[in-house]
Amino acid sequence: MSQHRPHRSRAVRWLLWAAGSLALGLGLLGVVLPGLPTTPFVLLAAACYAKASPRLHAWLLNHRLLGPMLRDWEQHRSLTRRTKTVAVLSMTLMVSLSIWSFRGRLIAQLALVLLGAIGAWVVLRIPTRRPGAQSSSSSS
Repeated sequence: MSQHRPHRSRAVRWLLWAAGSLALGLGLLGVVLPGLPTTPFVLLAAACYAKASPRLHAWLLNHRLLGPMLRDWEQHRSLTRRTKTVAVLSMTLMVSLSIWSFRGRLIAQLALVLLGAIGAWVVLRIPTRRPGAQSSSSSS
């Protein structure tokens, strides 16, 4: 893993901290909101924190739930096919349940389909790791 140095400008560090915190918040919301992907937002938060605050970046890397995924990403810059499949299938399930619960509200249903499609597109655009590449976490 490479060492990250904070940006020299205090204003840039503050903006990166704010962007990282917003991304982390959206990523955590993605755990419970259908169509909102978690992984890309958590990766963005880690990238922002790496340049804004080495302490926050280290906290994310050592987090019990998020750390293995982030360490794996920093090592490989890709996701396993299994991780992508689980992400897209869980988003599809949650979007489908939400669409069902909003039956009779066509605009809400269409918005959910659009958000779910965007979420799946974001996850699918992340590079897929070739089979046989070593993982730094045992959960992948």
